[in-house]
Formats: sequence, C-alpha cells, structure tokens
Amino acid sequence: MKHYKILVTGGSGFIGTNLIEKFISDGHDVLNIDIAEPKKKELFKFWNEVDINCFDILEQSIKSFCPDYIVHLAARTDLDGMSLEAYKTNVIGVKNLLNISNELTSLKKIIITSSMLVCHGGYYPKDQFDYAPTTIYGESKVETERIVWENKPTCDWAIIRPTSIWGPWFGIPYKNFFDMIISKKYFHIGNKGCTKTYGYIGNAIYQIEKILFGETRNELGKVFFIGDNPATNIEEWANEIGTELNIKIIKMPYLLIKIAAFFGDSLKLIGLPFPMNSFRLHNMTTNNVIDLKNTYEIAQTLPYTRKDGIERTLKWINKH
Repeated sequence: MKHYKILVTGGSGFIGTNLIEKFISDGHDVLNIDIAEPKKKELFKFWNEVDINCFDILEQSIKSFCPDYIVHLAARTDLDGMSLEAYKTNVIGVKNLLNISNELTSLKKIIITSSMLVCHGGYYPKDQFDYAPTTIYGESKVETERIVWENKPTCDWAIIRPTSIWGPWFGIPYKNFFDMIISKKYFHIGNKGCTKTYGYIGNAIYQIEKILFGETRNELGKVFFIGDNPATNIEEWANEIGTELNIKIIKMPYLLIKIAAFFGDSLKLIGLPFPMNSFRLHNMTTNNVIDLKNTYEIAQTLPYTRKDGIERTLKWINKH
C-alpha cells in the first residue's frame, strides 16, 4: 500500500478524529488543521491550530506540508446561527482552501464536505444541483457547494454529504440518543418512529477513503452521500441497542409527546433547555431515505453491520 501526505481540515471533530486514526494506522503522513484541539492526546502531534478563515496562516501551513490529498471537514455545523455571516467558515474557509489548493502541484484530489441538510428531511433531490434547505446552516452548505462548482479544483475532486452518522467520538444528537437508552429515559413515540439513512462511523470512514483514493472525474456524479444502506427504522435501532443492554424500551402516546414538544418550544423562547421541542419531534418522526447509489458504486461492501457498530459504540461509551 502506498503512503501519502494527507491534510484534514477540521480533523479534531467527530468524523475527523476517526478518519485521522485510520490514516495513521495505514501509515500515511497526516496533518490536522483545526481551531479546536484533538479529542485524543495521542493526536496532538499531528495538529496545527489554524483558523481556515485566515488566508495567510492557512496558506503557510498547507504549503509547508505539501499534501497529496485533502479532506476538508472544517465547518460550523450547529443549527444555532441566526445569519449566514455566523457560518462564514462554510463560505470564506472554503474559498481560501480552494484558492490555495489550486497552487499545489502535488495535490491528487480534494474532498469537500457538505451536508445532507442542503435539502430538508423528506425531500428527495432530483440531481446534485437541487437544493431545498430549511435551516441557515443548510443554506451555508448550499453556498459551500456552489463555491466549489464556481471554483473547480484543477485536480480530481468530490463533494460528500454525510447523513446521520453515529459511533465513537460522536456528540449531539446521537450520543444523547444512546445515553437516553442507557439511562432508561428513551421511549418510542407511538407508531411514529421514522425510517432514515443513518451511517455507522466505521462505514463512513471506509466510504470516504474509497472516494478519496478512487477516481471521480465524471461531473454528473460529483456528489456522494455518506451513509448505510438500507435505511433504518429508529424504533428497530433503539430496540437493538436496548437488547445489547438488556433494556426493554416502552412506547409513549404520540399526543403526550406532542404536548411536551410545545412545552419545550415555550421554554426555548426564554432560554431554558428541554429535551423535546417541535423541531426535534418533527425530525424524529419524519422519514428521510437517501439515495446512496452513487456512493455504493465506489464503496460496495461495508465493513461493519449495524450490530457491530452498536457493540463498538457501547464499548466506547463505557470506556469514556
């Protein structure tokens, strides 16, 4: 296996941590550029504290490393921003990276990470330019993709849209999902459990690697959703986690949960946290099955089953 110099922006995050660990285990020379420190102390020696919005510092860091490949993960990903300006990293940072990458003669490929939220849940895009965001974060990722298309890298490139990814080193919302089941606070919402495209992180890393080291020059297929196929019913998934923990999950009436969501909306208006609100309830009861055909043509056989992922994730939670 050949060894390469791989730059990961935003490598201190959930996906980045797992990706960097895999690259290192495969013998690659890795650099993580991030404003946040790594989640694991063993990864500090691969980290440069750099804000991708600062062009000069970013340029110096990238050119001194001279990567063969780039995986761009750095972004603001929460839903709390009130304007596009709040998500400037998803616009300015991408422009900076593309400008610099086009000057790298050694660069073989660059992956730019977008989000499935360029389309709202339940919307099925007709093609890779069909957008339907309902959040400002989603709008910022539409801008990310448009910037890439307007400033196409000179090397091979691809855009990835992670779906609902879960597993070791994850955070909100799926770490909360596991924690609530573990603490016996989770319940099924009537018969409204949704079916969605989720993705175990081990499979996501496999897919990203296949896309990174494969050839994706066909401009009719530049966008790849990252996730597991087939889609998963959340009630079935929760029951599988419960089985591993010897926990039986109860079912609560939908109307009762809807009342609780309205109560949560009221508390949110005055700045008080509550585990349920209308946005979360809608998210938990709306089907969102993504077409992964493009991805599975490159990454055909995933290395982990959902049961494998559950076992590994529960082991990680127990350890940490």
